Amino acid sequence: MDIEKFVINIGRQLGSGGRIIGKQLAHDFGIAYFDKEILTMAAKESGICTEIFEKSDEHKGLFRTVFGGIFPFFGSGAGDFYNNQISDESLFRIQSEAIRKAAERESCVFIGRCADYVLRDNPRCVNIFISADLNDRVRRIMSYNHVDEHTARKMAERGDENRANFYNFYSSGTWGAADTYHLCINSSVLGEAGTVEFIKQFIRLKLGLPADYGCSAE
Repeated sequence: MDIEKFVINIGRQLGSGGRIIGKQLAHDFGIAYFDKEILTMAAKESGICTEIFEKSDEHKGLFRTVFGGIFPFFGSGAGDFYNNQISDESLFRIQSEAIRKAAERESCVFIGRCADYVLRDNPRCVNIFISADLNDRVRRIMSYNHVDEHTARKMAERGDENRANFYNFYSSGTWGAADTYHLCINSSVLGEAGTVEFIKQFIRLKLGLPADYGCSAE
């Protein structure tokens, strides 16, 4: 089936099931999935070690300049970027370029990292925000991270704050606000599987895809 390339960008609350939903969407549509893989791609293209991207990932302002000072680029292609300083902003620009290249190459799902803003001029994007009831989020965080309820609640609060800070700093939108996205959905209402099916139908309608595209029977 010859389908014009498209991109699904997913923002999500911590513990909402957004990552699982994104992976299932990629599987059902038969397209690529990028989460932390983007950090690996950015590191490979820039010559900067992946750990530096991971430390800066979705924590705007906490890593203003790596280790609080000057850190030289290593590897080919690094050049004299930002006078050999690796700031949060320079890391974001490198990461954004990796996102653009991936979207140009193939249809894909991006999880977080302001991909909706980075690809804002791409008419074949569908931007989605996934939330969930707090109790469901806490249960997921407890299960995935093997922590108690109190710790999970703190993680949910801190995780959302970090993501909001990152998104609001680098984009022109507001993290989690309805007018920032094409679709906002609470995964607690339909469950993970039901949310996947709802989003697939929304994507098919928005992009004019065949009615059976992405159906599990394929």
